[in-house]
Amino acid sequence: MTRMEYEIVIGLEVHAELATNTKMFCSCRVVDSTQAEPNTTVCPVCAGMPGVLPVVNRQAVEYAMRVGLALGCTINNTSLFDRKNYFYPDLPKGYQISQYEHPIASDGLLVVDTSKGEKAIRIRRAHLEEDTGKLTHVVTDTENYSLVDLNRCGVPLLEIVTEPDIHSIEEARAYATTLRGILRALGVNSGDMEKGVIRFEANVSVREAGTDVLNNRVEIKNLNSFRAMERGLAYEIDRQIKIMESGGTVSQETMGWDDTNNCTYTQRSKEDAHDYRYFPEPDLPPLVVDADWVHRVQSTLPELPRARAQRYQNNFNLTAADATLLAADITVAQYFENTLAAAKDVPGKTVAAWILGEVYAYLNRTGEAFESLRVTPAILADLLIRLTKGEVNAATAKVILATLLEKGGSAGEIIKEKGLQQTSDPGQIAALVAKAIQDNPGELESYRNGKETVANWFFGQVMRMAGGKANPQVVREELARQLKK
Repeated sequence: MTRMEYEIVIGLEVHAELATNTKMFCSCRVVDSTQAEPNTTVCPVCAGMPGVLPVVNRQAVEYAMRVGLALGCTINNTSLFDRKNYFYPDLPKGYQISQYEHPIASDGLLVVDTSKGEKAIRIRRAHLEEDTGKLTHVVTDTENYSLVDLNRCGVPLLEIVTEPDIHSIEEARAYATTLRGILRALGVNSGDMEKGVIRFEANVSVREAGTDVLNNRVEIKNLNSFRAMERGLAYEIDRQIKIMESGGTVSQETMGWDDTNNCTYTQRSKEDAHDYRYFPEPDLPPLVVDADWVHRVQSTLPELPRARAQRYQNNFNLTAADATLLAADITVAQYFENTLAAAKDVPGKTVAAWILGEVYAYLNRTGEAFESLRVTPAILADLLIRLTKGEVNAATAKVILATLLEKGGSAGEIIKEKGLQQTSDPGQIAALVAKAIQDNPGELESYRNGKETVANWFFGQVMRMAGGKANPQVVREELARQLKK
């Protein structure tokens, strides 16, 4: 049996921290766990002290509903909280308050774009729960211990679980990136994966192609980036295929992902629901969401990335690929639209080309985040207006933008400082063209003998003589006129 005869089956669980002001069941502030001093936003409730009572965060419920509605889920009138029992040092209560059989949202669908077209991935459920704390492991030549920070303990989480509808690594990435874009557009999650506000867990199995059996699955944890998810899936798929090819059976287990050594490793045998001893949370009543509340939340939903991309295609004649790139991230989309608003006479296609071209090239080269750009939409709009009016040509505009991206400032300042004002004066350009033709009789003869590509050579000579500041369109028109003499 060859590898082409295997089918991959993947289900993804996405844990998204909800960007609420306070924690899920107490009034402790939510802080950046990567920056705040450890254990500074902790109270008896999130520290799991005996006798305390949790209270549900209304904002977290509304954020969960926003996500559920955006994913086409049914928002359930009544959902229940359960105790999910397991021991871990950064889970002070010894259990996690979560939802299981009766989640707040269920039965949704997310359509993603792949190289093979659209792919519909079913959402089994989206349920509310609380996050754990954070462990820092210290290992030296003389010491080996762990530190516990409970700042993150109790932060609202929304776990979004798919059906096993994903059958390739490309589909998995498309789902993850599309979902992240939706969460950011909804304003419920920053999408900052380096800070762990979105984490992926993948359930992976392999089966003989053409069958619908679900073989033993392996859950991969510690997938904290798109790259880690792709590499973890690739490694685990290859491992399982090798086991099956050798006649073995894949064990159902939970594995971690070692990003340094590029491999999975066994953490524990895979649990089923009964292993967690779920039972109803006795300190919380059923969560009841009436139809009016759902309608109010529905009315506040913003335009989602997929709809935004379609609008960009229709309104600005962008390609599907360019429209998707601009619309996928709310920060980029807002930058594009704010630039358009400030550059009213500049075509949307032109604005898109400069953002996806020069701006993205700079960010890819430097590794800077889009949010840290020194060039505001107003500054970029000013440059593109000058380009459209013919004050500078495209080559000069690229030089100006490169300076703005690196050092800041304004286009006007750089043009004045470096003398980059483009000339469109017909007399000056005619004189430069005449000199270029006069100084190069051999090339002129070649042109007249039918070698028309020499015209481009003459164009380059004129632009060089003008220091790159001549209007290219005027140069070409004058060059064509004089070469016909």
